[in-house]
Formats: sequence, C-alpha cells, structure tokens
Amino acid sequence: HLTGLSSILGAINFVATIHNMRAKGMGWGRMPLFVWSILIYSYLLILALPAIAAAVTMLLTDRHFGTAFFDPTAGGDPVLWQHLFWFFGHPEVYIMILPAFGIISEVLPVFARKPIFGYKAIAASTAAIGFLALLVWAHHMFTTPTATVVLAFFMLSSFAIAVPTGIKIFNWLATLWRGSLHFKTPLYFATGFIGLFVIGGISGIQMAVFPVDWQLHDTYFIVAHLHYVLFGGSVFGIFAGLYYWFPKMTGRMLSEGLGRLSFWVMFVGFNLTFLIQHSAGLSGMPRRIYWYPENAGWEGFNLISTIGSFMLGIGVMITVINVGLSYKRGQRAGNDPWKGNTLEWFTQSPPPENNFDVIPRVRSVEPLKDIRREILEREARPSGSVAQPVASRAS
Repeated sequence: HLTGLSSILGAINFVATIHNMRAKGMGWGRMPLFVWSILIYSYLLILALPAIAAAVTMLLTDRHFGTAFFDPTAGGDPVLWQHLFWFFGHPEVYIMILPAFGIISEVLPVFARKPIFGYKAIAASTAAIGFLALLVWAHHMFTTPTATVVLAFFMLSSFAIAVPTGIKIFNWLATLWRGSLHFKTPLYFATGFIGLFVIGGISGIQMAVFPVDWQLHDTYFIVAHLHYVLFGGSVFGIFAGLYYWFPKMTGRMLSEGLGRLSFWVMFVGFNLTFLIQHSAGLSGMPRRIYWYPENAGWEGFNLISTIGSFMLGIGVMITVINVGLSYKRGQRAGNDPWKGNTLEWFTQSPPPENNFDVIPRVRSVEPLKDIRREILEREARPSGSVAQPVASRAS
C-alpha cells in the first residue's frame, strides 16, 4: 500500500508539472515525446494502482478477518482476484514500456540527424496505448471459464493495441531511413530495442488468439514473449537513455568501447537466453517448475538458455563497470555532446539547481535547433545591419 501510494503521488506530481509548468510556447504539440510518454504513464499509474490496492486489501481481510471475497468454499470467487490483479497487471506492462518508448523517440532523431518522423502520430499513438491498455486485462485469463463473446472482445482489444504500437515502429524506422546515422552507443541500444520489441510484439499477437493461448498458456513460450517485451524493451530502452543522458547528468562521457561491448554481449546473450525458450514452450515445457524429466527433450533448450543468461549478466556488468569508471575519470562531456534537440542540452552538464537563469521560449518541437539557428544568424549578421535601415528612414 505504501509503495503504491508513493507511486500515485509521484504520478500526480508528474501530471501537475506537465499540465501547469511547461516553458513558454511549449503547447501540447511541442512537448518532447519523452514527456508525452511520462504523462500517459502517470495517468495509467493513477488509474490502475487502486485495483491492486483493493485486491490486496480484500485478500488481507480474507486471511485475517474472516471475509470470503476469494474463498470458493464460503461463496467467494478466486477469479475475482484474477480480474483485479490483471486490471493492474496488464497496464503495468505499458507502465514499464512507455518511458522506454519515449526514450527511443528522443534518441533516434538526434543520432539520425533529422526530425522525428510523424511527431503527432507518435504522440497520439502514446495516448491510444494508454487508453487501450485498460481494456485488455482478460487477455491473461483466456483459460478461465469465460463466455466466448467476452473472449472475442478481449482478443480484438489485444489486436487493437498493436495498431498504435505499430505506428511507433513504422515512424522510428522512417526516422532512421536516409538519415545521417551516427552510430554511438545510445543508437545501438535504441535499434536493438526496436528489433527485440518487434519479436515480442509478434509473439504477443499470436497469444491474443485465444485458441492459441489455450495451447501455450503457462509454457515457456509465454516466458519468452514476456521477456522480449519487458527486458528486450524496457531494459534496452533504459540503457539507451542511460548512455544518452549520462553526460548531461554527470558531465562525463561513458566509454564508447565498453558501451558497444556491453551492447553486443547483452544482445547476443539475450537472444540466446530467450529465443530458444519459444521452442521449449512449443514443445510443451511448462513454466514455474524447478525440475523436469530427463527424457522430455528440453535439456538442449535449457543449456543454451543458461549460457545466454550468463552472457546477459556479463553484458550488464560491463555497463555497471563503465558507469563506475566514467563517473570519476570519464572524458569531459561539455554541455551538448550529442547536438541534441531538446532544452536540457542548452544548460550546463551537470545542470545547476535552477536549470536556466531565463527559461527559453519554445517555438517548435526542436527548440534547441531553433536557438542554435538564431545564434548563427546573429553571428553572421553585419555589425551595422540593424542600425542601417533606421538611418535610411531618418534621412
């Protein structure tokens, strides 16, 4: 309850800040896409967390005060617990992935050296994901006794949420298309994110078909799908953001060599760990077991997965070491090492307490580009060019 309350209060803080404290000129059509993601993420927290809080409270009273919300022997319904849990649990997937979506939308245009493709479509798709995320919770309950018409509704809603997600994927790829790509570590993790998330999304579409889910539910196919979405999505997105914003947070650059090494070890290790688990699930291996029979034919799958998991852990540790070394001894970053588009790159690295002495005015979705252009125009202007028209009018 306390953890949930802290999350709700933090989400309310984000919502209030985004609504009321934007810079001058920053309308809804000029907000950074990362801010759009945090806004929808915050609304989802506010709407979904009360459901799990209610479920936990009901379970607590069942255990200690003699109520029977979930006890079938006393007239309760254990499926009610599943409804309450998954009403929170499925939006929680998007609560975890939406900030990563925002990070990718910030990183790609900077390293492609071109504006984000379809800004309005990406912002609208973020809002659509937030709305649809509240309508797909029974996607996880296809094996419970449920009317076919209800199963069909949640199957279709699960299909529907793939549409705004597909819009994002298309626009990200279009942003990279014919861009002047600067292959730095943030871009490696961002493009890795796209590939892994697409694999997770394709397997998710398969699981949305409830006859398929009946066959694969609670197998390692589900484990593989979940990790491609959440680990391949959230964690690779977070690492892209870490390598992108670490210079701004600390004033130091992370090692590019260690960063690329970390990416490739993580990427290969991740796919070794989880790609093979699709095959294990299709061959019938159930999840949540600590032992399986020797003649089941699953030994090879688990051996490959184990090797990959060690590689994945090593890749993460390389980044941890990179952060530790670079925090003290990394190359000085300067204020804007990536030639970013958003206003955080206009202040010092690390930023002072007040960020800006005067808050810049926002004129587009790339306000720092506008500021750079204005500075160049002023520097290129002849010294007497401003006074000359005044003199001619006076004569």
